[in-house]
Amino acid sequence: MLEDNYVTLEIGKAKHIALVAHDGKKKELVDWCDKNKEILKGHFLCGTGTTAKLIAERTGLPVRGYCSGPLGGDQQIGAKIVEGQIDFMIFLWDPLEAQPHDPDVKALLRIAVVYDIPIANNLATADFMLNSKFMNEPYCRQVENFNKTIHDRVEKMK
Repeated sequence: MLEDNYVTLEIGKAKHIALVAHDGKKKELVDWCDKNKEILKGHFLCGTGTTAKLIAERTGLPVRGYCSGPLGGDQQIGAKIVEGQIDFMIFLWDPLEAQPHDPDVKALLRIAVVYDIPIANNLATADFMLNSKFMNEPYCRQVENFNKTIHDRVEKMK
């Protein structure tokens, strides 16, 4: 396994979707989830604090809630991505509002890119993702083989 530069990870037919929104974008995400609840009900949903609660209350969909973003929820979602427990993320962040936990937001977006999971940062992209042919079938993604990367770095330091 240390000879391969990449490993293939499969996103199953039922997706694990993280739903995250800053305060100024929560209503948009809740409305979008309500409009798309027939599609979303076939998938596992999770989200940060208030966003997860609002979506669950409005749509009746089960949404696993983590902490609020500023209280560590962004980091919890990031950890789930690393563990392979989140397949894609809809994160409506507010580009016009400063966030006190901006480093956490950037870390979450960075880890999603590192692990090659699809990310929607606006509703247009979320619509494209939800209506993609890949929503109804497994999808294989390529992720850097971090075990090989670490091994190679150690070998260079010797």
